[in-house]
Amino acid sequence: MRSKTPLLAALLLALLTAGPAYAADRGDRLEHRYDRQGDRIDARLDRQGERIDARYDRQADRAAAHGHERRAEHLDRRGDRIEDRLDRRGDVADARLDRRGARAERRWDHRH
Repeated sequence: MRSKTPLLAALLLALLTAGPAYAADRGDRLEHRYDRQGDRIDARLDRQGERIDARYDRQADRAAAHGHERRAEHLDRRGDRIEDRLDRRGDVADARLDRRGARAERRWDHRH
């Protein structure tokens, strides 16, 4: 029967060399996770704004078809304002999470 000592020593050596490499990559992984989260929030708010604007555009078209031009313009502007507000909110959230990810990466790299 062969001894397991060389195998255990090789596994221990592999763990000792892979551990710091994995830990050193932690800052990048944190930054990437925050970046993806910000992108998801931004995309969700963009979709929501577009959906709301499309609904108001349909209402404006219906109002214009019935001869209510001022109401149609009001509904169109209202949808545009809501879409712009949601776009700005998504951009702010994305930028905030990007800054948070960069800060986490800098801290992790500085510590390790």
